[in-house]
Amino acid sequence: MSGIDYRYIAKSTAELSGVPVRVYKGGEEFYRSFPVYLPRDPMEIYKKEIFGIASDVGYYATPLFHYYGVINSGDVKIVIGPTAQIMANGQKLRELAFKADVAPDEVNAFVEGMNSVARMPVEKLLQTVCLLNHFLNGGQTLEIHELSIRQTDQVKIKKDVERQRTEYVYDGEEARTRSHNTLALEEAIMDIVRRGDAAALKRWTESAPAISGGTIAADQLRQLRNTFIVTATLVSRAAIRGGMSEDDAFTLSDAYIRRAEMLSGYDEIMNLQYNMLFEFTEQVGKLRRGRYETKLTLDVANYVRHHLSEKISVEKMAEEFFFSRPYLSAKFKAETGVTLTEFILKEKTEEAKRLLRYSDKPISAISAYLGFSSCGHFSGTFKKYARMTPNEYREKHV
Repeated sequence: MSGIDYRYIAKSTAELSGVPVRVYKGGEEFYRSFPVYLPRDPMEIYKKEIFGIASDVGYYATPLFHYYGVINSGDVKIVIGPTAQIMANGQKLRELAFKADVAPDEVNAFVEGMNSVARMPVEKLLQTVCLLNHFLNGGQTLEIHELSIRQTDQVKIKKDVERQRTEYVYDGEEARTRSHNTLALEEAIMDIVRRGDAAALKRWTESAPAISGGTIAADQLRQLRNTFIVTATLVSRAAIRGGMSEDDAFTLSDAYIRRAEMLSGYDEIMNLQYNMLFEFTEQVGKLRRGRYETKLTLDVANYVRHHLSEKISVEKMAEEFFFSRPYLSAKFKAETGVTLTEFILKEKTEEAKRLLRYSDKPISAISAYLGFSSCGHFSGTFKKYARMTPNEYREKHV
């Protein structure tokens, strides 16, 4: 290994940064130093993509906006991560644990470990890998802006997130321009996001005119990024008006803006922008699915969305909203026509459909992940609301 002590480098980097570090030689793990306890390494989910980075220095951004820095030196690969400026919420981390095949009794430890990883912006992570690259690759002095960043395009983002959404790729070949058309288009798009109408957004993208947004930067790349930031700001506000919690909306918006700042291609930024529009619209759509728009129903929907992988307690939910359990149950039933328990089980069934269709996890694992007491309970609930067994549903949608 050319006299380089990779163990020492990995251990020191992990201790200084508070972020997991791994060393691979010839494609096999040689050493790892984790400053936190993780029952399973989440990097394994993205190993193919990370190992596909062949340049001396690069990074990989996951669909949850967790980042991995990569240094290649001969047949040695060092991977630092995951880290993020803002870690994903508990529900997203539990879903990550599910994808990583974390045992049910280790999920809380996994979530705690991920929350204990040191936070850092992607720029700091890239500075770290540039510094290590300087010592490992003959004194190269790379700056962040010089890196050839491996970035996920629209199709790959959607495949990693759920793999079930249609590909919406911006077509910039048709030169259609219309001056000062932003206000009407902006209002139309924001209304679609507020209503959570993904079908309408799809129709809009299929015939969308080019938008002339005015000049907000002298540099074309800065213009694209600034336009993206404005769009993210407007979309997050529309999503909040549609019922999305402020914390969720602002966290998602900030994550997309950070990713856009690392992109340098027109198609990349536009693809990410469309991905962002669909992500916000579909999130709002899930909250508003077939329900009256009242504060209580939206609060309950947000709560359930954040606790899908738990055994949701109506008692705890009532405490969260400062209601008694009887009052919450009666008020929700009066406003929606369904009981809280029925609503929770329907939402879990919808999530089960997604997992059955777009993951290869066994039914027993999906049942445990969604907090059901047994596979029998899960199968009975699923059949009641989906009108077919989990196996039948999966076979039908393979």
